[in-house]
Amino acid sequence: MSLIVPRLAAGAFALRRWERADLPLLEEASTDPYIPLITTVPPVYSETEGEAYVRRQWARAEHATGYPFVIVRRRDERAVGMIGLWLRELPEGRATLGYWIAPSCRGEGAAGAALSAVTEWAFGELGIPRLQLLVEPWNEASIRTAERAGFVREGVLRSWQEVGGERRDMVMYGRVRRPDREDGPG
Repeated sequence: MSLIVPRLAAGAFALRRWERADLPLLEEASTDPYIPLITTVPPVYSETEGEAYVRRQWARAEHATGYPFVIVRRRDERAVGMIGLWLRELPEGRATLGYWIAPSCRGEGAAGAALSAVTEWAFGELGIPRLQLLVEPWNEASIRTAERAGFVREGVLRSWQEVGGERRDMVMYGRVRRPDREDGPG
């Protein structure tokens, strides 16, 4: 079964399927000291590596393992980041979100707008009961983004994930769809 990645409105931003035209976004993201450590963005950009990344995003939808979105500014359609809704744990009633923003586009509210839009869509259209995301304890910007989107800090998962060759703690944030409301927090 293949998934169709829809275009979603997210305030001043929109979310859409990855395209080859998004390679400049990947080139910039690869220069960030952190994004390539915790994602599959290539740490050394080349057009070949960038195209392989885009094909991996397409494959995630084709194999129904997730919805990878590019975040674009609506006023100029510039790609500014990505957000993914990963479905590996969907049989257990939960999905995981992850997001990053290119360094030159941070501070515009793109991550928060995208996270809120995907959360609303996942609860409403897809009916997923629980959404979760993981953030390193030092990542204050991502923590603020999660909390503003109604995610609740649930605890620290010690030595949860390997990042850059070492085990790191992660903070678990969750948000639960309420049966009496379409997408209430907590």
